Amino acid sequence: MNKKIKFVLLSILFVLIMSCQQSPSLFLDKYDKIDLLITNGKLLDGLGNPAILSDLVIVGDEIVFIGQSQFTKDELGSRVAIHIDARHQFLSPGFIDLHTHGDPLKTPQFENFLAMGVTTITLGMDGDSPKGEQLSHWLEAVQEKGLGVNLAMFVGHGTLRELSKINQIVVPTEKALNNMLQRLDETLKYTFGLSMGLEYNPGLYAEKEELIAIAKIVGKNNRMIMSHMRNEDNDQLEKSIQELMIQGEFSKIHISHIKSVYGKGAKEAENILRILRDARNSGMNITADIYPYNASYAGISLLFPVWAKTTEQFELALKTRKEELKTFLRNKIIKRNGPGATLFGTPPYTGKTLEDLAEEFNLPFEEVLIKLGPKGASGAYFIMDDELQSRLLVDDGIAISSDGSPTGFHPRGHGTFAKIIEKHVVQQKSLSLAQAIKKMTSQSANILGITNRGILKVGKKADVIIFDLDKVTATASYSKPHLLAEGFTTVIINGKVARSEKGKVEFNYGKVLKPD
Repeated sequence: MNKKIKFVLLSILFVLIMSCQQSPSLFLDKYDKIDLLITNGKLLDGLGNPAILSDLVIVGDEIVFIGQSQFTKDELGSRVAIHIDARHQFLSPGFIDLHTHGDPLKTPQFENFLAMGVTTITLGMDGDSPKGEQLSHWLEAVQEKGLGVNLAMFVGHGTLRELSKINQIVVPTEKALNNMLQRLDETLKYTFGLSMGLEYNPGLYAEKEELIAIAKIVGKNNRMIMSHMRNEDNDQLEKSIQELMIQGEFSKIHISHIKSVYGKGAKEAENILRILRDARNSGMNITADIYPYNASYAGISLLFPVWAKTTEQFELALKTRKEELKTFLRNKIIKRNGPGATLFGTPPYTGKTLEDLAEEFNLPFEEVLIKLGPKGASGAYFIMDDELQSRLLVDDGIAISSDGSPTGFHPRGHGTFAKIIEKHVVQQKSLSLAQAIKKMTSQSANILGITNRGILKVGKKADVIIFDLDKVTATASYSKPHLLAEGFTTVIINGKVARSEKGKVEFNYGKVLKPD
């Protein structure tokens, strides 16, 4: 870079940094008591800017000062409630996970997320949210019980279909459709958007007219559609994206856990990215997220044909189309890298592959699946190409999610955010640390429409993490998926220390977030 240009850029950066800082003397006069002071940290603001050496001060649940605080030893003792020396460590906004699962009424701690620096999660994914008549009542119960992390809630399209008695009906009656749309309209007042699971029952029965009607309601409420698309196979992926883009004419749209099943190579990834770029250039608001693992995880119903997914359909298929079903399942598994590429994650088959069960039961693997049935188990499916997925992951337009949960038998639920740093920043250097942090903080906040989190800036909510770059490790594996991530020494949620360097953990500082 030309030395003169470099000097100008550095000067601009210095002015911007200094403009964001308050005068320490004015700051000291304003606050009698400091709740939390972090000193000597290498601060990453979440916007992609390089780290700067800085202190950070929190009062209540807000960041009130960034800069050199210049506290004396006496002031540290008398005016600062908690002082954390972050020397040799990085500060960043808490991570925002765009796609998660779990039941906060059963496991409200979400320690798996806390341990890898996540301070905000999303629930109600893949078209499935709690089934009660009033989702607001469920959210009130969640907040009353206490939360380990912040929660951004979505309402599920499949759930709305069930509540409106549409279920597996392809073309709902006008009355049933209006009932669903009314429920959606009401629920969007306090949720961040609508999730869809078009690969799953009952969302898979929705057709174009219904999808458009839904999108119009979502757009009217200035919310977003977060979609597990209809088909992620490489020969169907473009068609699925185009289907989502039909909704994108009316509302903001988002592709959950973008992937190309069976796809190979960076060239195929470039084609996917081109489709997304062209859509954005045309004015469409379309985004996506991805996780850093090459195996997916879901119920085995996705292996079954559309005519054998529900219990009733499956039982009928056994009577009338059993040989056809066996052929379908056999071909499906062979295409999905064979029976050794399906790893079960539910008892009593946890840790065994479909190949293992075929040997154990002395049955062809397709008959093992029939023995289990479409609702009989869940598993990890090793069906993705590392080169392709890695190219998608490093693209500026794609944010990070885990698609994980506290209990799921997949390492993504305990390792995703650590693995991004460990693999893509430290080992492969395919992302700078600042780029990676942006993908996990402000970029995710922007997608969700959260304006007061995801950035370290005065006036923003104090969701802050401290981590030792050299020690960040995703310890979870497919054989031991519930090992906590390491290297994240302190996690602060809403101004309170939820996880400390000494190992103390508090699980009730999270909040049910309200959309702007």
